[in-house]
Amino acid sequence: MNAAVVEGPGKLVVRDVPDPRIGEFDCLCDNLYGATCSGTDLHIIANHKMPFPIEFPTMLGHETIGRVIEVGPKVRYLKPGDLVTRVINPEQGDLKSNWGGFAERGVAADHRAMLEAGIDPGWSTGIHRVLPEGTDPAKATMIITWRETFSFISRIGVRVGSSVLVIGSGANGLAFANHASNFMAGRVAMIGSAKRREAAARVGVTDYLRYDAENLIGEARGRGLDGFDLIIDALGRQGVLSGAIPLLKSGGTVSVYGMDSFGDTAINPMQPVSFTVANSGYQEGEGHDPVMRWLEAGWLRAENYLDLDRVFPLEAIGEAFEAVRRRELIKAVVRLDAKR
Repeated sequence: MNAAVVEGPGKLVVRDVPDPRIGEFDCLCDNLYGATCSGTDLHIIANHKMPFPIEFPTMLGHETIGRVIEVGPKVRYLKPGDLVTRVINPEQGDLKSNWGGFAERGVAADHRAMLEAGIDPGWSTGIHRVLPEGTDPAKATMIITWRETFSFISRIGVRVGSSVLVIGSGANGLAFANHASNFMAGRVAMIGSAKRREAAARVGVTDYLRYDAENLIGEARGRGLDGFDLIIDALGRQGVLSGAIPLLKSGGTVSVYGMDSFGDTAINPMQPVSFTVANSGYQEGEGHDPVMRWLEAGWLRAENYLDLDRVFPLEAIGEAFEAVRRRELIKAVVRLDAKR
């Protein structure tokens, strides 16, 4: 089968790799669509420091939707024909995997059957979930981003009527703003790029500040944007969060989700306000059911993040990432099934 493989820093290719093998609790899937991640995927391609190992060559992609075609003997809760989230490819010998979802086929595990058998699925608990009949698999690629960010922000907590400032206008930043709005925050502000103002407004951002403002703090205060209850840094870039903390209310909370400067991010404690740093993490699977309810209610819309008229075939995945780097797209959708 064909798969996207990072052969070394900056070298992304599509090449033939062995089909995945499934275990007793696994399902083999035909992959349909995957979405790019401008955070994790681009950092892996560039070989930046991450909270997990990167060894080359490695298969790429963690936002893939697939359809089950074969099940292992101990699978109980998935069946052929099911549309499943977060399909991956395990490593095979010298070919490593950073999830490996950008491939023509992949694997999903029946975590419920594993738990009932006394086996701990680990980090993958709840990520391979069956989607309702009729779900658009291209739109469904957004579910992974929504689940991760929902888990993260819900663990911190957003009170009705509170004020939230999101740093970053990529897909994760927009998702945090979307969730905060759905939690009925009174004010949802964002610091982002000029190109994303309209996209931000569509997901519930009430006030928008540009990264490149000459005097960001002064402009914010001049517009009454001050005293935020919560700041979420969706970039994780050195110095950015510290520069925004003066906009926090005394006793407010800050949290870092992004990984642009992973391992080197520092927060200057000598700030004009007291604050708490929340490091609650996330577990993607716990966000599935609430995200699906919000999706059904129309509170989350893939069209606000994805250009579904510009879908890339797997062999053009390099072009997809270039479009994301140039900020032409928030996320790019990649078609993984050549027959579609």
